[in-house]
Amino acid sequence: MVVKPTGRSMTDMKDINDREIVRLTALGQLDFLDTPRDHGIERVVRLIKSVFAIEIGIVSLIDAHRQWYMACSGLSAEEMPREDTFCQYVIAADKPVVVHDATKDARFSQHPAVTGQEHIRFYAGVPLRTRDGHMIGTVCAIDRSPRGFADRELDILTELAGVAMDRIELLRSAATDGLTGTLTRRAFRDEADKLISLAVRHQHDLSGIVLDVDHFKRINDTHGHPAGDEVLKAVASACQSNLRASDLFGRLGGEEFAIMLPHVDAKGALAAAEKLRAAIAAATIHGDFGRLAVTASFGISTLATGTRDSGTLLAQADAAMYYAKAAGRNRCADWSDLDVDPQAGPRQSVLKAGTILYDDRHSRIECTVRSLGTDGAAVTVSNSAGIPPDLVLVVASEGLETRCHVVARDRQNLELAFG
Repeated sequence: MVVKPTGRSMTDMKDINDREIVRLTALGQLDFLDTPRDHGIERVVRLIKSVFAIEIGIVSLIDAHRQWYMACSGLSAEEMPREDTFCQYVIAADKPVVVHDATKDARFSQHPAVTGQEHIRFYAGVPLRTRDGHMIGTVCAIDRSPRGFADRELDILTELAGVAMDRIELLRSAATDGLTGTLTRRAFRDEADKLISLAVRHQHDLSGIVLDVDHFKRINDTHGHPAGDEVLKAVASACQSNLRASDLFGRLGGEEFAIMLPHVDAKGALAAAEKLRAAIAAATIHGDFGRLAVTASFGISTLATGTRDSGTLLAQADAAMYYAKAAGRNRCADWSDLDVDPQAGPRQSVLKAGTILYDDRHSRIECTVRSLGTDGAAVTVSNSAGIPPDLVLVVASEGLETRCHVVARDRQNLELAFG
């Protein structure tokens, strides 16, 4: 069992911080956070439960502020604040951690998951590593009764982590989303960059749209994941039926899709988004769960805003989509609707640790910075409730500390303008 250090020297802290920067960079390059559920990863979780005869199995990725479950069986949550996880100790130690009885371990004996209704007693977690050896997450076997865990069992769990990583690498090469038939996130971005290069070279219009299904988590929680899958297929079908053959359509994440519209300006993009919004709202989804009607929120951005790459275009459309959600959902918003400089500079997709300070710096929340430019950033938090419209963002690895204004938000995402 790994023992948590009681103190660290400045050199130790620098090494830890440097390792975390490298780790997050590797995770960002993998570009797999918040991707759709995969049956292969879920199979690994079922194997963990079966092989070890335990109640909970998890395959997760861990960014700067949270543990996101790629697959989880035995717990209802989809993610957990990093500071509340057992797996933070695997990240800190950079090696497996085994806890035979959490009630007898000083690190966990008062943890809510131990003292509360989850009744966690046993934990074994091993690193999930890339082929280059970077730890991007964990694979865990968890039980509600104390138990032993022999070296052979730890070796098996480590092998299962390798199987999960092999599956992730295989999924990276996929061009088509298995559920909806749309392009995967990586394939969409690759093709989007080509369309933008052509638009810039030939000086023609191009617009991007990001859409997100409203209240999707509620659908899954109420009717189950099969119902959620049917909703996603119906949304994708409604969009594909109303797009041109030349338009690009992909699935960015669980319930988030993106579209590129060549030769379409801002006015045309808004009209296209409204057409898609109405088509989705008019659709009725049938299944064993009964009948469901859903809506979606849309964000729009165009090359006319000074954008020259897909990362910036999608970041702007994403921010506009959060603005549409905050304004009531089931509506469309343009990047120009936000309280930002219309000539905002380019954004770089990143994955960096950040800290949000407010209340005269008396309150702080850890965050993950997803995109960063000279005049703004997009960050993700565990819960944005209570975060005021004006704050300070600190990104230590960039030497950045700046005052910001929140221009768009949802439950976990903030679009920030500097100054």
